Amino acid sequence: MTYLHNIGAYFLMIAEMFRKPTKWSVMKQLILKDVDDLIIGSLGIVAFISFFVGGVVTIQTALNINNPLIPKYLVGFATRQSIILEFAPTFMSIIMAGKVGSFITSSIGTMRVTEQIDALEVMGINALNYLVFPKFISMLLYPFIISIAMFLGILGGMAACVYGGFSTLEDYIVGIQTDFETFHVVYAFIKTFAFAFLLATIPSFHGFYMKGGALEVGKASTTSFVWTSVAIIVLNYFLTQMLLS
Repeated sequence: MTYLHNIGAYFLMIAEMFRKPTKWSVMKQLILKDVDDLIIGSLGIVAFISFFVGGVVTIQTALNINNPLIPKYLVGFATRQSIILEFAPTFMSIIMAGKVGSFITSSIGTMRVTEQIDALEVMGINALNYLVFPKFISMLLYPFIISIAMFLGILGGMAACVYGGFSTLEDYIVGIQTDFETFHVVYAFIKTFAFAFLLATIPSFHGFYMKGGALEVGKASTTSFVWTSVAIIVLNYFLTQMLLS
C-alpha cells in the first residue's frame, strides 16, 4: 500500500507542478540557474566517461572478433550500435541519476529541512511549481548532453581502434556508416526525453516529501537514485519493446 500511495502522490505532484505558475521574471532566473547546475555542470563528467567507455567498447569488440573471415569494419559498426542504442541514452542516464538526481534531492530536501518550503507556501507561492518546474524545463536540454555522449563515445572508439592497432581509420569509418538507420537515433532521443522527465521528477519527489533532518537528506538522495535507476531500466525495456520490435 505504501508503494501505491507513493505512486499516487508522485502523479499528484506532477499535476500540481503545472498549477499556479510563478511569475515569468522569477521563473526565468530559476530555469537559467538549473540549466547551469544540471546541464552545463554535467558536461565534464559526461565527456570523460563517454570518451573512455567508447574506447573500451571498441577494444572489447575488436578482441572478440578474431576470425579472419569477419571484416574489420564491424568494429566500428558494433561500437556505433552499442553507443547510440544503449550506452548514451540509457547507461548515461543511470549515471546522471547519481549526479543530477542526488543534487536535486539534496537541494530540495535541504530546503524542506530548513523550512524554506514552508516559508514559500506561507507567502502563497506554489512551492512545487517554484522548485520542480524549472528543473523539468531545464532537463528538456538533456538530449544535448546525450548527443555529446554519442559523439565522444564514437570518437573515443575511433581513437582506441586506430592507436591500439585493431583496425584502420578507413575501416572504422566504413563501419560507422554501414547500415545506418536514422530511426535508431530518433529512438535514442525518444528514450532520452522520457528519461529526462524521470530525472527531473523522481528526485524532486523524494526531496520535496522527505521528513526528518540532515541525516534523512542523505537517505532520501540514496533512495531517489535507486528508484530513478529502476524506473529508467523498466521504462527502457518497454520503450525498446514498443519502438524496435
